[in-house]
Amino acid sequence: MSHHRPNIILIMTDQQRVDTIRAWGYDHMITPAQDRIAGEGVSFRRTYCPGATCVASRAAIFTGMYPHNTGVYSFNPWGDHRNWIQDLADSGYWCANIGKMHFVPRDVPGGFHERVIVENPTNVNLASGGADDDWGRYMTFHGVQRPNNRHKTDPDWWNKLQGVPWHEEEKFHSDVFIGNAALNWIRNHRGEKPFFLEVGFTGPHEPWDPLPRHLDLYKDTPMPKPVARENELAEKPRQHEALKKMFSGDGHESCINMYLANDERIDHMRRHYYAKVTTVDEKIGEILDALEERGYMENTLLIFCSDHGENLGDHTIAYKWLMYDSVTNIPLIIRYPDRARQGEQVHDLVSLMDLGPTILDAAGVPVPTYLEGRSLMPYAPANSDINPRKYVFCEDNYQIMMRSQTHKMVYYIGQEEGELYDLEADPGELWNRWSEEAYSEIKSALKNDLLEWLAASNYWHAGYKRDRSSQYTMRWPTEDNCNLQGPSAQDAQPPHL
Repeated sequence: MSHHRPNIILIMTDQQRVDTIRAWGYDHMITPAQDRIAGEGVSFRRTYCPGATCVASRAAIFTGMYPHNTGVYSFNPWGDHRNWIQDLADSGYWCANIGKMHFVPRDVPGGFHERVIVENPTNVNLASGGADDDWGRYMTFHGVQRPNNRHKTDPDWWNKLQGVPWHEEEKFHSDVFIGNAALNWIRNHRGEKPFFLEVGFTGPHEPWDPLPRHLDLYKDTPMPKPVARENELAEKPRQHEALKKMFSGDGHESCINMYLANDERIDHMRRHYYAKVTTVDEKIGEILDALEERGYMENTLLIFCSDHGENLGDHTIAYKWLMYDSVTNIPLIIRYPDRARQGEQVHDLVSLMDLGPTILDAAGVPVPTYLEGRSLMPYAPANSDINPRKYVFCEDNYQIMMRSQTHKMVYYIGQEEGELYDLEADPGELWNRWSEEAYSEIKSALKNDLLEWLAASNYWHAGYKRDRSSQYTMRWPTEDNCNLQGPSAQDAQPPHL
């Protein structure tokens, strides 16, 4: 790598499934920009999010701590926790956020020197006194209303399953606004410090509202069929059917009534969802071109990912909240500055918890003791020799997912029911083996390993919980070092199962 500290750019979409990049073999997609990043970087095909919803995942990613250590399982405040962006800023990086971060509360600095704030298109309740974000104010200035409450004016809303093309001028689309704001920043930035730029697109989060010309591109494209089987949810924990019912109501615009879904309507939903990925992709392509024009790509670590996925009709449900791979397995591509590896794919288990350690490692910043991820910089050199992790984890509300290369367990806190999938025999996660005697030994082993992980994680974060310091030591004897004071904070790491 160059001796100069690299610029670091994180492009994060929202709710993007792993099967949405054409270069990864999904021929129904139109994603030239993401294909370009894949061709110039390393694709991590088995990357998993730490939370199955927006806030839970992002809070874990940016604090470096799982929900059981921060208490952020859903839409809980997390903006007061220290995050690794602050470590970058303290080390001399100029930090800018354009678009979605999903801080709670929304408008905290969060370590950034400058922010252009855009949240979900329909989640600002101005009627109850909520302040609009920068995108909403931009629309208001031009006399355009934020697209709230369309379910109250569109008589056919529930049959569309959130598939509604964008209805205003293109420049008012939230993702177009975010992309244009990023272009403006890139073209006009004049700072001499290395920078960290986070570009957070709101798409393809619902509503699935692509630009109409992008929807036209998918007009005659056959849609992949949902992964589901008859009576599937009856054999899963009761929360699955309850979630389907909860989001099928008519009290809020975000509801998707999957009890009304048929093949035609699911095709309609998917066509709009994939087209919205293409809307976002077009702006990503423009951002890449602008970076090239400014000469920023020569010494830049570029990371592309999403915060979590979307069921999109798989298992007869929509949205996230559950631990299927359609939700937890997400895209991640890293374009390393030296580009020793281009167009390669990695199938080791990787977590979005690795983003913080990777970015700090690239920047030459000491990694805080409490970060639970691993730096992915060792994957940058050709022929890298890495000992992959055994499990990835995801937490959300009452569930803990623990996934290996061959099995997935979802532990439900406080109940006997759970989920266990044999991923080699059943990659679609259609058959729950939790109660089958033939899998009792595997389930017991996974539970034991989950207990070890939770105990180690809780203990390791005691130092942060005491005084929120960045570096600290814990008593951590190992086979190689039985000094009860443990190794230095720089070297000590909890065991990664």
